[in-house]
Amino acid sequence: MLLEKLSSYTILLGSQSPRRKFLLEHLGIPFSVLPPLHANEHYPSTLKDAEIAMYLAKEKSLQYASYLQDNHTIIITADTIVSLDNKVLGKPQTYNEAYEMLQQLSGKKHIVFTGVCLKMLEKEIIFFDTTEVYFKILSEKEIDFYIHNYKPFDKAGSYGAQEWIGLVAIERINGSYFNVMGLPVHKLYQELENLIL
Repeated sequence: MLLEKLSSYTILLGSQSPRRKFLLEHLGIPFSVLPPLHANEHYPSTLKDAEIAMYLAKEKSLQYASYLQDNHTIIITADTIVSLDNKVLGKPQTYNEAYEMLQQLSGKKHIVFTGVCLKMLEKEIIFFDTTEVYFKILSEKEIDFYIHNYKPFDKAGSYGAQEWIGLVAIERINGSYFNVMGLPVHKLYQELENLIL
């Protein structure tokens, strides 16, 4: 079983996301959280959707490379992006940006891509998962309430699926709900198995 095999490894999570920490804990994998580093959200303009998420996950892993002391250390990094009509919605910096993003998502389908990088000294696996999310039409008061009460400035697309907005706005999804939260744990489990074979 994977959990038994991983007991001889040091697992390091290169993310400050409480959602990713929560999901990894519930997967039953023992891990430590690495200290925050400067996040570089820039990527080549030629990249699209899943390519962007994987590129940023890999860039994050490179920043933590010094923590790879031996062949029994695994660093997990991830990046989640929201794509609406082939346009990437990043993390909002202001109330107005958050409001505009949620207004754009209102009543439409968008796609969530999460890229994950599993890095060891001599091996690396990069993969992604995709989920389609359908939002109901949101009123101005609902958008305002959510932004004021939940301050989604650290979230791609300006929302967290596990928060109030997800409860009232998400009509249906195609794909992994946990991917929308920021970590496709079903794929992570499988790829960790592949990594340490």
